[in-house]
Amino acid sequence: MASRDQFQRFIFEDSQVRGAWVKLNDSYSEIGNQAPYPASVRRMLGESLVASVLMSSTLKFEGTLSLQAQGDGPLRTLMAECSHDRFIRGLARYDEHAVTEDSLNALLGEGRMAITISPEKGQRYQGVVPREEESLAGCLEEYFERSEQIPTSFFLFADENCSAGLMLQKLPGDTEQDSDLWDRLNHLASTVEAEELLTLDSETVLHRLFNEETVRLFDAEPVAFRCSCSRERTLGALESIGKEECYSILDEQGSIEMDCQFCHQHYRFDRNDIDHLFTGHTLH
Repeated sequence: MASRDQFQRFIFEDSQVRGAWVKLNDSYSEIGNQAPYPASVRRMLGESLVASVLMSSTLKFEGTLSLQAQGDGPLRTLMAECSHDRFIRGLARYDEHAVTEDSLNALLGEGRMAITISPEKGQRYQGVVPREEESLAGCLEEYFERSEQIPTSFFLFADENCSAGLMLQKLPGDTEQDSDLWDRLNHLASTVEAEELLTLDSETVLHRLFNEETVRLFDAEPVAFRCSCSRERTLGALESIGKEECYSILDEQGSIEMDCQFCHQHYRFDRNDIDHLFTGHTLH
C-alpha cells in the first residue's frame, strides 16, 4: 500500500528556482494524537511538521533539522523535527486554559524560535528565526532572506486530519533569461487554497498553479513518524545529570523511570543499571 504521507521535489526547467511539496496524513495523526491538543495548537504543530520536512530537503548530509520555539503565551513549547530520510517527530506544550488564539505570535507570546541543524558527523548549527511576522510561513521566509540570503516562500496549511505545504526557493547564481519568473511563480503559488493542498495530489496541485511553466517533478519519497528515543539514549541523558543526582533518585524512589516526550515510551532503570552506567559493571 502506497504511503499517504509523501514528499516530492520539483524544479522549473532552465531556471534557478526549485520547490518541494509535502502532505502528511498518518504521521500527522499519530503525532497529533499523542496529546489532546486544542485545534489551534494542533494546526500549528501540523504546520511546523510540514515546514521541517520542506526545509530538510535543503540538507546535503545525513542528520536532522528541527524547528523549536518557546514562549510565555498559551503555547509554551513547539518542536518539529525531520531527518534526512524523512522520519518526523514533534510535540507541543501548552496551557489548556489559555488557548484562545490562532496566530503564531499570539499563541507563543514573547519568546524565541530557532532552526537547529544536527549532522550525524560535524558541527551542530542553530539559527534564530525572526518573530516579526504573524504566520509561521512569514517568519521562516524572513529567516531565509536574512540568514541564508536565499529568497524562499512557504505555503503551510493544516486541519484536524491533514497537514500540507509548498516551498519555492530561488538558488544563488541567477541565470534566468526570464527576469520575472520568481515574482510570477510566487504570485501563482499565493493563489493556492488550503483545501487544494490538503486534498489534492502533487501533480494536480502543480498543474493547477503552474500549468504554463515547465515543471519537472521528481519521484515521491515516503514520510513517516519515527521517534529516535532508545534505552541507550535515555541512559545517556541520565549520565548527563550526574552520578550523585541519579543515586539520590534511586535512594528516594527505588528506581528511575522516564517517559519519552515524543512517543511516550516508558523506560525504567534499577540500581544495577545505574551501577553499570557509572562504573562499567554491576556492584549490587
